[in-house]
Amino acid sequence: MQGAIARVCMVVAAAILNHPLLFPQENTTLPLDQDEELMARMREHEERMAMEQARLEKELSQLESKQEENSPEEGYSWYFWSAVSFLIFFTIEMCRVDLADAEIRPLEDEDMLSESESISPRTMVLDKDVLINFCDRSTYTSAHENWRVREFVEGFADDLLESLRSVCDREADMEVGDFVGIGSMFESWKVCKPLMCDLLVPFLPPDPHFFQFHLWCSPSSDVPVLMQGCGKIKVVKEEGCLCGSANLGEDMLCLLHSRNEVIKVDRSPDELLCSKNTPFLAKDQVMKWFQISVTKAWGRISHKYDFEVTFRNLDDAGALKIRFRSGKVIVMNIIPVVQFEDTDAYFVSHFPSDCESPPDPHWPLSLAVYERNLLKYFAKCLPQHSCHLHCLRIVTFLHKKQTVLTGKSAFTNYHFKTALLHMLLSKKPSSWGFDSMEHRLRDLFCVMQRSLQEKRLHHVLIGNSKVPEEVRVPEIIRKAEPVNLLRPLVLQTELYTATVKHFQEMLRNANVLIQEYTPHLSNGGLHHSIDESL
Repeated sequence: MQGAIARVCMVVAAAILNHPLLFPQENTTLPLDQDEELMARMREHEERMAMEQARLEKELSQLESKQEENSPEEGYSWYFWSAVSFLIFFTIEMCRVDLADAEIRPLEDEDMLSESESISPRTMVLDKDVLINFCDRSTYTSAHENWRVREFVEGFADDLLESLRSVCDREADMEVGDFVGIGSMFESWKVCKPLMCDLLVPFLPPDPHFFQFHLWCSPSSDVPVLMQGCGKIKVVKEEGCLCGSANLGEDMLCLLHSRNEVIKVDRSPDELLCSKNTPFLAKDQVMKWFQISVTKAWGRISHKYDFEVTFRNLDDAGALKIRFRSGKVIVMNIIPVVQFEDTDAYFVSHFPSDCESPPDPHWPLSLAVYERNLLKYFAKCLPQHSCHLHCLRIVTFLHKKQTVLTGKSAFTNYHFKTALLHMLLSKKPSSWGFDSMEHRLRDLFCVMQRSLQEKRLHHVLIGNSKVPEEVRVPEIIRKAEPVNLLRPLVLQTELYTATVKHFQEMLRNANVLIQEYTPHLSNGGLHHSIDESL
């Protein structure tokens, strides 16, 4: 009898210790693309529990037949422990059901608008003909002009960076490399003006120093949880000849260096643009150095150009605004970055769309080059004249127009682009035909609405096994835990409420805004187009 009770207690204890409600999870959120794997594991777990329950019932039936020969007191004791076991299992199961209901049930009024005020992407009004007209107009007006703008920006950036290199001290200053174009202009989905080009400009420390990287996902990382997606950059001196740090005197010669060769000496953390009293590279120091260098560089070549260049934002080192005599404006974001080892990942001083940047010495990691490569990969797989970039143009256009109406929110164009890339990885290529644009646009809005409700939208390349190997994402990034881009909404209630309102209004105004900025003849006049907006 005592052995049977012990076995029952062991089964109950195992169920309690292995139950998800009572076992702490390191990662309570899973990316959208892992839902199927999660359900499969849950089904396997239920099958194992069912087998264990059948085995237990068999043992109990055998014990019950033996108990008929025992005293009544032992029988009553057995029924008592069976009742206790049943109550424990019943309580655990009820808690599991309550939790499941809480996960499936939409967020309450404190998080989301009431049902009477909300609008669903499935019920929003979208006119297919108007969408096609909008896309035709935006593609026609932007393709040739965007190509001309990119050509001008690339030529001007080459000239400006070459002038910057001549301004910098080659022995003591940072070494500036060639730029890399990223963002909507280089991915062919830019719609609204002003025309904006984002350029990454990598730099290296002066010899004999080099950068050492500490990613948030490294095994020995000390980067805080709130800084997921960031890393620290340590400036390390390469061990070299002692003649650079020792006074050999006039009569002593170094066999490796001649008298005329410049000896590399130790430099202070300030000279290496580090945070105060630390060996870690500081974004603030880098941006001050870069802004001063760009100003000097433009001063040397300004006589060659017939336009005006000003800093659009003094807090951003290379946020330049080019204004021609005709009044036309082109915006350039020249962003100083540090290349992560020999990859196409870059630690950036700031993102142009971010309101706030992580504090020093944490640098956000940009995988924009891999995202551009991913779009190129899909361009080869999708049908001719696919609608994926059209959907992105429309939703970013609506987002920008709604921002003018209701103010800023937590959403940026990058969030919509991330949602689109998740959809491209999960849907069949044949579903992206041009005729399916209306359906895919609704799907995109649904993904964003779900992400907003769950306050969860994972980075498309970090920890995502669905990304094709051809994109060549670094292994340490591909195997890292997913990073939630909407994490700030979990703690910032006011920002979340403003974002919900922004998204609902964007859905409600979508059809009207698209019609308003789609050119068509009305009373003999041509309505203003998207090129004239903002």
